[in-house]
Amino acid sequence: MSLLPFFLDAADGRFPPVDGEVTVLPELPGGLACSVAFTGHAVVATALPAAEVHARKPDGFGGSMAPDFLRFLAGPDGWIGVIDVTLVSRGAGGTPRLAPLTGADDHPRIRYAREMRTGVRVFGDERGLIAVAAGLAGRTELSIELHQPQRGGRGFGRSLIADALTLVPEGEPVFAAVSPGNARSLRSFLSSGFTPIGSEVLLRPAPAGPATPP
Repeated sequence: MSLLPFFLDAADGRFPPVDGEVTVLPELPGGLACSVAFTGHAVVATALPAAEVHARKPDGFGGSMAPDFLRFLAGPDGWIGVIDVTLVSRGAGGTPRLAPLTGADDHPRIRYAREMRTGVRVFGDERGLIAVAAGLAGRTELSIELHQPQRGGRGFGRSLIADALTLVPEGEPVFAAVSPGNARSLRSFLSSGFTPIGSEVLLRPAPAGPATPP
């Protein structure tokens, strides 16, 4: 069992049972872990044994996102990302309305995308940039960054997202992860037709150190 079918099923309106349980899956490529919360059910991908995870008594009603549980998954020195809202829409296909963008490799959003995702493609114009990539569990993801985010209220975010959907084949599920505190971005995705399906957090446990000699 892998994580991707959970996302694809959710994109089609099929969700795990609302039973409060936690499904434990193997760790993600690159040594990453994650905790994903759907309504009443959670999915955790980790290198830790399932029995050890369940012994911490997480649950599908929010417990899988509790700080102490996330620190357990990451270990004392591991990295814990932010908890994001998971959103999904469908590609529009047709003629792409954004051109490939060069010279953005040093942009913080693009650096992060290349660290966490594969097959990163960058597009943009005077409004901002878009990264399209294979992200969590191999799903198609897009992320957005306006060049001047302080100039809100101009509809740049919504129009850029709408144009970005032309970069994805028609009908193909496309996902985005948005911090709930970034209300402006969240409103832009929602008004562009994205639907919330859950929440998620990525983790990178620290590599195990050498065994201590007896």
